[in-house]
Amino acid sequence: MANTTNYSKIIAGTMTWGSWGKQLSTEEMVALMEQCSSLGITTFDHADIYGDYGTEIAFGKAFKASNLDRSKVQFISKCGIQMTSGRENKVKHYQYDKDYIISSTEQSLKKLNTEYLDVLLLHRPSPLLQPEEVAEAILSLKNSGKIKKFGVSNFSPSQIALLETAVPVSANQVEFSLTQNEVMTNGTLDDCMVHRRFTMCWSPLGSYFRKKDAKTARIKKILISLIEKYSATESQILLAWSLKHPASIFPVVGTTNFERLSESVAAIELNLEIQDWFLLLEASQGKEVA
Repeated sequence: MANTTNYSKIIAGTMTWGSWGKQLSTEEMVALMEQCSSLGITTFDHADIYGDYGTEIAFGKAFKASNLDRSKVQFISKCGIQMTSGRENKVKHYQYDKDYIISSTEQSLKKLNTEYLDVLLLHRPSPLLQPEEVAEAILSLKNSGKIKKFGVSNFSPSQIALLETAVPVSANQVEFSLTQNEVMTNGTLDDCMVHRRFTMCWSPLGSYFRKKDAKTARIKKILISLIEKYSATESQILLAWSLKHPASIFPVVGTTNFERLSESVAAIELNLEIQDWFLLLEASQGKEVA
């Protein structure tokens, strides 16, 4: 599989650390970073747009004030989404010309108080994306040491194939969970395995705790029967379900709660039996597999 030894299996997602969520102070962010590190969570996932382009600034300020060693943590960030909030745009759109990718990355570096990104991702696929233009930007950023690896987020296999006519793609971050598992059947995770991509998933708990519908009711019934068997929480079993997939998925966990972060790390050791895995899949789909 992909060379992913540098990244923590559980990745800390920072989307809700700033104004889009908890609005953590500098001191609170420092404490959370150091808590993550104490649990072995050393990889932090960002995007330029988080907090209307403000969360990277807040994180960078906290990182500078922390005791974390940059060589022992990993920063991932994304670029390409142009929002109407936080910038003077008349419409939300995607932008992937060479100059924009480079300048956006350089802004992220400045905000995060770092000299390089471990991984830069294109945030969403654009109908106007030109592979050669992207390739020029990535080559420049790699040659100048500003990024180590390049990847994408939310790209389909065909969109990655188009991009790879000009530049190698080493990572893909996609939505994947028990309740949202289309990437398991539409070729996306197959593509990650075939090409040994660093595979991350966002929203790894899916809609289970957000929605009350027939699907989550079916899942809950199975989870209740598994909680005692595995001496685990619902969240841990949901994470273990995704972690069992052979694409060697790294979940991006968005919680800022220490106990939940600790539970997430413990889920790494939870190995669901194959029939329990399929019981959960059947509950999600509402039917047995063909």
